[in-house]
Amino acid sequence: QVQLVESGGGLVQAGGSLRLSCAASGRTFSSYAMGWFRQAPGKEREFVAAISWGGGRTYYTESVKGRFTISRDNTKNTVYLQMNSLKPEDAAVYYCAAKYGTSWHVPIPGALVDYWGKGTLVTVSS
Repeated sequence: QVQLVESGGGLVQAGGSLRLSCAASGRTFSSYAMGWFRQAPGKEREFVAAISWGGGRTYYTESVKGRFTISRDNTKNTVYLQMNSLKPEDAAVYYCAAKYGTSWHVPIPGALVDYWGKGTLVTVSS
């Protein structure tokens, strides 16, 4: 069992930055590929970024490439999402996700996620 708790969301002006964190419980954090998804009001949840279990591989949806950076610290059981140059269309609830195993299938299908966090709200004002 893995529990994921996101933090770091908030209100930011367009062009600003936020850093999301996701703290994971359990001793097997390094066995999971980790990802971030988001869901805006009235829209389906979408994949944003993923990082492999060891941190050596990352993948981003096209709309955030060059602006967002995913990273992880396996000694702290934490994954991060640094979001720069935020746009109003980035506003959403951001969810942390964990997918067990060393296989690398990106973007991570939501149906293959083993654990989800409860989300943190990001609001971007124009």
